[in-house]
Amino acid sequence: MTEKATIKILIVDDHQLMRAGIAGEVNGEVDMTVVGQAVDGEEAISMFRLHRPDVTLMDLRMPGTGGIDAISAIRKEFPRARIVVLTTYGGDVQALRAFKAGAVGYLQKDLLRNELLDTIRLVHAGRRRIPPAIASEMAEHATDDLMTARELEVLTGVSQGRSNKLIADNLVISEHTVKNHLKNILSKLHASDRTHAVTIALKRGFFDL
Repeated sequence: MTEKATIKILIVDDHQLMRAGIAGEVNGEVDMTVVGQAVDGEEAISMFRLHRPDVTLMDLRMPGTGGIDAISAIRKEFPRARIVVLTTYGGDVQALRAFKAGAVGYLQKDLLRNELLDTIRLVHAGRRRIPPAIASEMAEHATDDLMTARELEVLTGVSQGRSNKLIADNLVISEHTVKNHLKNILSKLHASDRTHAVTIALKRGFFDL
């Protein structure tokens, strides 16, 4: 009688306690095992080549090469790689970037205890896993105009407490241009003022502080 093959898992997270907690839960299951752990995106790519895991659990925010870039690189080299994003944040913009990069699952870290194992088995079986709340938010904003790279730079400056003049000086553009960008930002985010725009952008995952 042949032994049932186990699901091979690669864990990618820069926090040792998070990796240890996930590894303990995964290794406690008879049908799955952790074959490798990585602390950043660059190491994740190397570990994937070495171990060829069935499912990779990928944190997004890490020093050096982040999760999105690592997902893109792995999927380019291994198109059938199944990668589940682990994140503290639930914004639709971040989720959309992850899925465009090639992720097949999205899991918020505060739900790991309840949904981790089911998610691993689901994506290993060839299905995708998008939390209902994220799917709903993605659908809600599907027709929104996305912010340009320059608008994101301006809003990042606002989030850092910079005045229009300081933002203009930093980006080597006129203060008038900054004001025009802010007008577009408020419109695209349906925000009432600068602070409201930053709050919305953080919640949706355009950037983080």
